[in-house]
Amino acid sequence: MDPLAIRALTLTCALGAGIRPALAALRERRGALRPYDFDDGTLDTWIGRVDGLEESALNGALAKYDCRNNRLAEQGLAQDGFARAVAQARKRHGPDRVGVFIGTSTAGVLQAELAYRSMDAQTNELPSSFLYPYTLNAMSVTRYVCGRLDLHGPAMSISTACSSSAKVFASAYRHIRLGICDAAVVGGVDSLCLSTLYGFTSLGLVSAAPCRPWDAARDGMNIGESAGFALLERCGTGDRGTPVLLGYGESSDAFHMSSPHPDGAGAAMAMRRALGNAGITAADVDYVNLHGTATSANDESEDRAVVAVLGDSTPCSSTKGWTGHTLGAAGITEALFTVLAVTEGFIPGTLNTRDKDENLAARIELEGHPASVSHALTNSFGFGGSNCSLVFGTAP
Repeated sequence: MDPLAIRALTLTCALGAGIRPALAALRERRGALRPYDFDDGTLDTWIGRVDGLEESALNGALAKYDCRNNRLAEQGLAQDGFARAVAQARKRHGPDRVGVFIGTSTAGVLQAELAYRSMDAQTNELPSSFLYPYTLNAMSVTRYVCGRLDLHGPAMSISTACSSSAKVFASAYRHIRLGICDAAVVGGVDSLCLSTLYGFTSLGLVSAAPCRPWDAARDGMNIGESAGFALLERCGTGDRGTPVLLGYGESSDAFHMSSPHPDGAGAAMAMRRALGNAGITAADVDYVNLHGTATSANDESEDRAVVAVLGDSTPCSSTKGWTGHTLGAAGITEALFTVLAVTEGFIPGTLNTRDKDENLAARIELEGHPASVSHALTNSFGFGGSNCSLVFGTAP
């Protein structure tokens, strides 16, 4: 496939607002997980929480979109000169020719939870302040981004659990290749809510300590929140050295509603398709950013898939020890970390992991270190077997 240039990118997560704080934390091994302090504060776990969202209500023409998820989206859009870069793309192509593709799994679920707490006990009516189309609806965040950036091209919310904001790259590529748009804002936004926090706890997938991917004593994930965005365009003659999307691979193995295929069959298929679309071989991959949730079954399944496709000598790491598992925003969060590995020449380590599981064979980097990274792959795997792998590099 023809590569797509990444013109701009931005990330806001528990590590801070903007790409630079995140990169500094990866280099300095400063994680951002904290003991659970969200809402009722009764769960025994750690979370990756973004500060300041409670006090940053949306106002003005887009005030009807006010909810935690869209506040998080706004924080993300305000960093790294991203909105300015999109404005320049809008001027180049026209607002109707820039698409918006956003991944989310929870959207504004928290807003619905708050509304039901305030439901009229006599009439069972929800408060009039609860605006479903502008908060809870999965298209809410995409419509907000379109309004905030004044874009009128094709717009789509993708909700495939934890692969949501990896799949936005594939959707954007197809739209650009077919001539439906000339550029695309891709991203992912997921914010904390009780439905996911208690839901994953009820499944026995949440750890009471900071998560430890690939560790022999790993016992679950930590939930986080994040907003990340990238601006994609076709490559031009002057783009040498520009970070690019080289390939994507998708699969749906549908093995089980909440458990991965034990041999990682769907994951391996997504990786092979990504390599094929990128026109590279396993030997060309210098780094893999793992889905790496730190749950027993997921790490084991992904390990088998990685070794089957890439062998056991490719450097790999999971960055969820810094941010927590940001669910629908995990794909974009880790895609941006993978782009940074290419552009900064730095492979991040695997935070919190101490004793690598001897039953797992992938080469896990515990410490971050400088490295020449020409091609990097990132994995995102969702409930129900909805898988996506992406390959990044630089334009020749």
